[in-house]
Amino acid sequence: MAAPLSDTPLSPLRTIAVIGLGTMGTGIAEVLAKAGREVIGVDVSEELTARSLAVLAASTDRAVQRGRLTEQEREAVLARIRVSTDLRDAAGADLVIEVAPESYEIKQQIFRELDGIVRPETILATGTNALSVTRLAADSARPERVLGLHFFNPAPAMKLVEVVSSVLTAPAAVTAVTNLALDLGKEPVSVGDRPGFVADGLLFGYLNQAAAMYEARYASREDIDAAMRLGCGLPMGPLALLDLIGVDTARTVLEAMYAESHDRLHAPAPILGQLSEAGLTGRKSGRGFYTYEASGSATVVPDALTPLSGAAGAVGRPVGSVGVAGSGTMASGIAEVFAKAGYDVVLAARSEEKAQTAKARIGKSLSRSVDKGRLTAEAAAQILDRITPAGSYDAFADVDLALEAVAEDLEVKQQLFATLDKVCKPGAVLATTTSSLPVVACARATSRPQDVIGMHFFNPAPAMKLVEVVRTVLTAEDVHATVREVCTRIKKHAVDCGDRAGFIVNALLFPYLNNAIKMVQEHYASLDDIDAAMKLGGGYPMGPFELLDVVGLDVSLAIEKVLHREFRDPGLAPAPLLEHLVAAGCLGRKTGRGFREYARR
Repeated sequence: MAAPLSDTPLSPLRTIAVIGLGTMGTGIAEVLAKAGREVIGVDVSEELTARSLAVLAASTDRAVQRGRLTEQEREAVLARIRVSTDLRDAAGADLVIEVAPESYEIKQQIFRELDGIVRPETILATGTNALSVTRLAADSARPERVLGLHFFNPAPAMKLVEVVSSVLTAPAAVTAVTNLALDLGKEPVSVGDRPGFVADGLLFGYLNQAAAMYEARYASREDIDAAMRLGCGLPMGPLALLDLIGVDTARTVLEAMYAESHDRLHAPAPILGQLSEAGLTGRKSGRGFYTYEASGSATVVPDALTPLSGAAGAVGRPVGSVGVAGSGTMASGIAEVFAKAGYDVVLAARSEEKAQTAKARIGKSLSRSVDKGRLTAEAAAQILDRITPAGSYDAFADVDLALEAVAEDLEVKQQLFATLDKVCKPGAVLATTTSSLPVVACARATSRPQDVIGMHFFNPAPAMKLVEVVRTVLTAEDVHATVREVCTRIKKHAVDCGDRAGFIVNALLFPYLNNAIKMVQEHYASLDDIDAAMKLGGGYPMGPFELLDVVGLDVSLAIEKVLHREFRDPGLAPAPLLEHLVAAGCLGRKTGRGFREYARR
């Protein structure tokens, strides 16, 4: 009697079959061959296998041109790959990786056939990112040898590989595949079986909300994508990413996630179904949320929804001087931005001392720019001279634009707007930098709500390019035009949105962060694995827990509560773990402890 797999060390996985030679399967085959593995690629037609070989030839040729491979190495890589249309050619494989379409019926048929073809010790891996590995394993004659091996696209470039175990998977199989991933130069993350696993489990909920935001006509596709790229440092906006992934694929993944979670955030936005049914599946069809030059092209071309550049609209009010209310980091950063753009700035705080301290902070910032060669000492001095500190808001009497950057407390802001209403001249634009509070509530604290608008800068204001321009139902057209013109002059990218909780960025960012917390709370994955998954698999500049500790857990909780209160969606309720950490005073880097511990400064 053979020893059980869990007790049997597996020999190195030298010969590997890849079933399905689309973009992902071909990429995996390339990775394996470059790492010295013998690869058998199988697909249903000679046309598909020939196309795969052509892609491999072109890809390895580019690697030679870029100095990443020698011509001799390229020839050796291609010699290690053979293709077939007969699944029986996988008989000698140590590992089979199926990358067939996301269909239980197709994948189960492949696994059933493989049961009668491969050796008893062969490991069977599915590349699914949406379907249940457990369900596929249970249908196999050798469930202990079935696991998930989820590469990310493009496989040669992306470092992350999720190794997915079901309750039936033998530990020896997991170890063997994890060791293979390390040998391929990848960073494996071990996770349990649930739709989306870690990276896609977090990513697709965010993409779904972005699609729903666009469908509700809250913001344009261009503004949603620009907001997430510029506000969060993401490599692509969510709607462009949906087009790259495939709108139909995203819908399939979300349906699988919703079937398990019953979380409304995972219920596919109706527009995903409408586009899928119409055949508008993204880049591969030439049209999805955007229109492309041709099927398979990455080049976006103008269509009926593309904003017209230079379109005639309302004329803004003249702005020569700006008042910034507040003495914190955001206020001083915004004052620096306006002074650099040539505006005369009044920086007012509750006392002359606080205002002088804020101006001194700007001086240090400008000095750092001088040290780095970004400014001359003379230019820095001129910028600083444009800023006048004041200990009273009465100094705003002559400004054309008054912008508040005080504490994120509605009562505090309303009191300030009542003061600005009294001291600012008629026709002055009054703006709030709130990130989550209702702009209209600030407007109603004045006798001129038509002059009030939101200008949400991102921290640090001198470096971050994005400004969310938030109109209320009462904001005048020329006020909106004024702020758009000002954003252009201060070299910021303005995106338009309506007055609702979170605007664009926070409304999409914080539910994603909350879902990451829930993963840890449910013991599904570790902080480190989740952070690694999102950086390596999604191209995020920071993992969710790194970001939460930087933002501050108290700030994050407050925003989560605002979103939950406004949208009344149970899926937006703050994760209890977040509430517990805040109650314990663990607020992130600023207190030395949040999700992680930090050295005290």
